[in-house]
Amino acid sequence: MLTILSFVFFTGLVGLLTWILTRHKETATADGYFLAGRSLGAGVIAGSLLLTNLSTEQLVGLNGAAFSDGLCVMAWEVVAGLSLVLMAIFFLPRYLQRGITTIPEFLAGRFDAITQLITNVIFILAYMMILLPIILYTGAMGLKEILSVSELTGIQSETGTLWFTVWMIGIIGSIYAIFGGLRTVAVSDTLNGFGLLVGGILIAYLGLRWVGDGSAVSGLELLRDSHPEKFRSLGTADSSVPWPTLFSGVLLLNLFYWTTNQQIIQRTFAASTLAEGQKGVLLAATFKILAPIILVLPGIIAFHQFGTGENPILDPQEDGDLAYGTLVKAVLPSYLTGFFAAALVGAILSSFNSALNATATLFSLGFYRALLRPDASDRETVRVGRIFGTVIAVAAMTVAPLLAGQDSIFGYLQKMNGLYFIPIFSVVLIGMLNKRVPAWAANTALIVGVSVIALGYFVPAFSGWVDAIHEFHFLGIVFVSLLAGMWIAGAVAGESPQADATAEPAPSADRPAVGEPTKPAGDDPYATPTAVDGSQERHAAATAEADFNSPVDMTPWPLAIPAGGLLATIVVAIYLWFAF
Repeated sequence: MLTILSFVFFTGLVGLLTWILTRHKETATADGYFLAGRSLGAGVIAGSLLLTNLSTEQLVGLNGAAFSDGLCVMAWEVVAGLSLVLMAIFFLPRYLQRGITTIPEFLAGRFDAITQLITNVIFILAYMMILLPIILYTGAMGLKEILSVSELTGIQSETGTLWFTVWMIGIIGSIYAIFGGLRTVAVSDTLNGFGLLVGGILIAYLGLRWVGDGSAVSGLELLRDSHPEKFRSLGTADSSVPWPTLFSGVLLLNLFYWTTNQQIIQRTFAASTLAEGQKGVLLAATFKILAPIILVLPGIIAFHQFGTGENPILDPQEDGDLAYGTLVKAVLPSYLTGFFAAALVGAILSSFNSALNATATLFSLGFYRALLRPDASDRETVRVGRIFGTVIAVAAMTVAPLLAGQDSIFGYLQKMNGLYFIPIFSVVLIGMLNKRVPAWAANTALIVGVSVIALGYFVPAFSGWVDAIHEFHFLGIVFVSLLAGMWIAGAVAGESPQADATAEPAPSADRPAVGEPTKPAGDDPYATPTAVDGSQERHAAATAEADFNSPVDMTPWPLAIPAGGLLATIVVAIYLWFAF
């Protein structure tokens, strides 16, 4: 009873504080609903970035991977620090300069409306069929163990308990995302982040004390002495993250996730200034480097306590996703269980809310306003976004329980992410680096990239070859091939790449397409050159205005580059320290 009461109290407290802090904020306009009025500061951006990422697919999934493979899986967290440095210094200024709301909108400005359409379709399908169901499934798996949901509800069936927990989490999360918009999501993220950070560190500390008979320091020493192989930063050939993959698929998946993934970076588009955005992103990078304390170490503790001996409680090869929940139940005092469950629910809701809000944003602005109803009012656009978000939430809640039975849910997530991460990231990057690549080449790369990766994953004739070279190296090969193909197309196109001459530029949430060019795009590497026919002139005009009329102050943070360099040095030092 105490567990339930504390769980309800802390969950309700976050909801109440979020309502108090956001109740008078504007959500009727597209900017207010989808981008929090472009008013977020560094602290909220950092907190929202971290908690959107830090959910049960991380707590349960990554600790489960560490249970099996050890410290080498920290690559997903520590390498993220490098990706966030690049986001702050290279990508964010280019995004904010255009005043965009979505990544497909950026691509529409650089290429054409067909690029935007294809990217929107890929994002929405991926979020609906991959990301949202995995968030709900891993959340339900962790929560039902910690709260003993079957005992509380009387549902004896494992499947029934899973369905009940998935729908409970999904309904609560939908209320935040659908009715509150990005501001509500970001504020609740920040509040829940404090609880999850405290709870995550507490689990690691209590676990070490358990191992060390009351001393956390002795526990850490015993772990390193008993399992030195678990504390090596470079994975072996049979681990889930072999060290050569750090320079191929692992790096590319990290780069996309933190620089191009709409679900994650949408809150950076809402920065009040470029300086605030850069500070927030680099603050998040600092915490990501420290994240293995709560996302990897507990998995190693669980291995020592439950995965060794003649009759281990958990099988290191099969029960990794049960490791974290089992450890929490073993070390956490009953009077804190409700608090930690509330923090865990906050993490689940954060990721679910963000993905759902991003999906609604992509549909409302990328499909409804850009293609179906260009003259739609802000209020109508927001209403459509809420309706579509509800439909997607129900679909995700239906798909999530069907994921039961995967060997490693975190490994499954990274594998499925590659389907759309690699093609979209290649097109965004080439769009920034090469002004000659025409729209048809980018559109082809998106379709071919997704198709080739799907063949390599799901068709036996190709999947055997992928397994032989490792799927992360396969993703690296596809990425390089897509870049090379687009680069060659740009070289053939010469100085005047022809975008789709019939395509109108997609207007942003708060800025319609304009008429005649007011300023040439010049040498901007991601602007479409002015052509001779009227539609291309309008396309170039929209691009030029987006480039030079940013809605926020574009003065960079003076310490961005020094801080980024320091963080990159720390990442390299960590890897060298634990390499051997």
